[in-house]
Amino acid sequence: MSEASINVTRDYEPTFGDYVALLKPRVMSLVVFTALVGLLVAPVSLHPVEAFAAILFIALGAGASGALNMWYDADIDAVMRRTAKRPVPSGRVEPGEALAIGVGLSGLSVVMLGLATNLVAAGLLAFTIFFYAVVYTMWLKRWTPQNIVIGGAAGAFPPMVGWAAATGSVSLEACLMFALIFMWTPPHFWALALFMKSDYDDAGVPMLTVTHGRKTTRRHILAYTVLLTPVPIWLALTSVGGPVTLVTALILNGFFLKGAYDIWHRDENMAEADDYRTERKFFRLSLYYLFLHFGALIADAILRGLA
Repeated sequence: MSEASINVTRDYEPTFGDYVALLKPRVMSLVVFTALVGLLVAPVSLHPVEAFAAILFIALGAGASGALNMWYDADIDAVMRRTAKRPVPSGRVEPGEALAIGVGLSGLSVVMLGLATNLVAAGLLAFTIFFYAVVYTMWLKRWTPQNIVIGGAAGAFPPMVGWAAATGSVSLEACLMFALIFMWTPPHFWALALFMKSDYDDAGVPMLTVTHGRKTTRRHILAYTVLLTPVPIWLALTSVGGPVTLVTALILNGFFLKGAYDIWHRDENMAEADDYRTERKFFRLSLYYLFLHFGALIADAILRGLA
């Protein structure tokens, strides 16, 4: 990342909103929600104050990852339309400030989570931050078209961290929640890459659409969606699942498979003719996919509590 490539106007004083944006609040919301579900469906209950502290520090860890990512990726973010207005590439926050905030929040979140819950959860949070900031951002993203496949692990750890915060361990259920997010990530981002068109080409990011072409990307979306399908069904059959999770998995995966098939069945002429309507529709569905699956786990936990 070249700091010289980022034009920071010193006449501008960063606002509180700029620093909030630096932490990627939309990404943080998904992290907080999935971590909260992992914590709530675990077989061990935390005191409400401990649970609140755990989610707060997991959120700070997610924000730290976002700040470090935005610091390192400021050069390519400035090129891409989707990211050009972020605080660092737009010049609202200095790269050095973003780095200091990211490092500071990383240390604070890990230490405090360890003190509030246990060392297993703190260790998993530390590894998650390291994986996202170093393994994905600094290495995989600019080196291999498998960047989002392997790098997806960073976004899949939060429910496992939440589970560990409650239990001090990792189980099959936590691993399946991890697998659900991990397998969902590639088709979610590849659908975005299809209709963002030249963004990744311009930034020199070796996304699959750039290195192997759009036809191959469409095949990969279908393949990963097929591989994803059994994961939520398996999760529904574990101790944290139930009828709501099972029905949700069956219905959502039916729509998801149909969307992936429709994407695979199209070519670029068809897609350009309707402004990538099918790809955009699949991407929007993918946003609901995780929230509804994890919401179903909460619903089943409530039903078990009422039984």
